[in-house]
Amino acid sequence: RACAAAMDWKRSLRDRLASRRAPKKSEQELKDEEMELFTKYYMEWKGGRKSGNTSYMNIPRFYYRLPAEDEVLLQKLREESRAVFLQRKSRELLDNEELQNLWFLLDKHQTSPMIGEEAMINYENFLKVGEKAGPKCKQFFTAKIFAKLLHNDPYGRISIMQFFNYVMRKVWLHQTRIGLSLYDVAGQGYLRESDLENYILELIPTLPQLDGLEKSFYSFYVCTAVRKFFFFLDPLRTGKIKIQDILACSFLDDLLELRDEELSKESQETNWFSAPSALRVYGQYLNLDKDHNGMLSKEELSRYGTGTLTNIFLDRVFQECLTYDGEMDYKTYLDFVLALENRKEPAALQYIFKLLDIENKGYLNVFSLNYFFRAIQEQMKIHGQEPVSFQDVKDEIFDMVKPKDPYKISLQDLINSSQGDTVTSILIDLNGFWTYENREVLVASDNDNAADVDDT
Repeated sequence: RACAAAMDWKRSLRDRLASRRAPKKSEQELKDEEMELFTKYYMEWKGGRKSGNTSYMNIPRFYYRLPAEDEVLLQKLREESRAVFLQRKSRELLDNEELQNLWFLLDKHQTSPMIGEEAMINYENFLKVGEKAGPKCKQFFTAKIFAKLLHNDPYGRISIMQFFNYVMRKVWLHQTRIGLSLYDVAGQGYLRESDLENYILELIPTLPQLDGLEKSFYSFYVCTAVRKFFFFLDPLRTGKIKIQDILACSFLDDLLELRDEELSKESQETNWFSAPSALRVYGQYLNLDKDHNGMLSKEELSRYGTGTLTNIFLDRVFQECLTYDGEMDYKTYLDFVLALENRKEPAALQYIFKLLDIENKGYLNVFSLNYFFRAIQEQMKIHGQEPVSFQDVKDEIFDMVKPKDPYKISLQDLINSSQGDTVTSILIDLNGFWTYENREVLVASDNDNAADVDDT
């Protein structure tokens, strides 16, 4: 037995020495062996699973590469497929005849009793109309939509007119979405500046309120209209706007309001997209351009509005905004006008805040405020007025804004305070500061004038 044990020990020692003499496997061979073992064990494990769900074998493709510029055939195929898709979506919408039929059915199924002059319908009749109106209307006849339009009717009914307007609005939104998508060259759900320019240019002939515009002015009109969209909807200046954002804002409503042939003069004056408004803005630009070179210098821009913007503020405009050899073009001027005419809006405050933030710190401190207000004090001296103490103005500004940090005013503080227009006017415009300083006198004067009108 001892002899046998010795033989086993000798054999083991011989095998170990032999294995040491064997050449070592390379790193690649080890990796190949590891992969072979992994594949073997994985296939054994996969084959041993007892599951009836084989959906994992049909994972859908979730990424489709956009065709490159030189892949003309693929680009054409993509454009055609998108056009066919949009046409199909357009055919799914209610046309005028179908809308008229819907109104007829709603009117026929109105539910008594009549309260005032408004026709109402209960849920039972609402469902009956849904069955008769056809498959295109099915999406509108749901309990959720009925509940959304249900207010305080004691009989649990909704207004027929409100429901019909809801349907009309939905159809209009889808039509507009499809119309805008036709100009979405990239097919990614957003419009570039050139895409929106093409959309508005082709829209002009369909707007009766723009009939009087000369064709030579079209390019300036389009530029004026497009700037408003991009100034307010593209705050990061990416050069593109989501179609959803265009539909969600009121700008498209304002633009399409120009279809109304009997639009009042007051509405035209307040509508940025109207012919009088566009001509006013462009006319101001031409009047400021004294040397008629198509650009504005700082001196020419200083006459903007009441001509009371401070030199320091204008310096900042030309430092931060895009200029050409130190002069401003029409597009940059439009951003400037939109900011100053809409100082209550966050996008406008962001534009002005960037100019006021001279140290680029993301907030305004006492130094920043003093830097700009000194120019107001100097203008007051020039006009023979007694300069106001900066300390008093500084305290009033911080009281108005109530920032989270008592020593710093952020852009969000300015927006949250709802006093951003007042604060910026105090710092950049002598006329704005004078209006703020004399606000009580002006209010009293307005009240007196109103009383005089009432007496007459």
